[in-house]
Amino acid sequence: MTPAEVNKKFALLQQRIAEDFDSDTPDLKVLLFLIGVQELGQGPKKFSKRQKEELMHIANCKLFSQLGFYELEGQDQDGWPHWKLVKPIPAYTLLEQEMLMKTLVVQYFEEMA
Repeated sequence: MTPAEVNKKFALLQQRIAEDFDSDTPDLKVLLFLIGVQELGQGPKKFSKRQKEELMHIANCKLFSQLGFYELEGQDQDGWPHWKLVKPIPAYTLLEQEMLMKTLVVQYFEEMA
């Protein structure tokens, strides 16, 4: 996908999520949180600030596992997934990071549909 295609698909995804949740347009962090909740698989509930950060980490690991950077090690006693870094992530520029994350988020939600 070209950057223009990614940005268009990302904007459409944001619009769809906003309509589904009857909320403001979600930013990347909100989408990562939603992916983390989905990957945790325990449904919506109240999460502490630390748990929300961990959910976004789960999302990052899941997304980067699509590129072979992480692999799932298993779950802890509470059912939270744990990931292992299997190869170093390159030092992307901020613009490259943003575009990569948008691409991975779009792909994730397309696969979920």
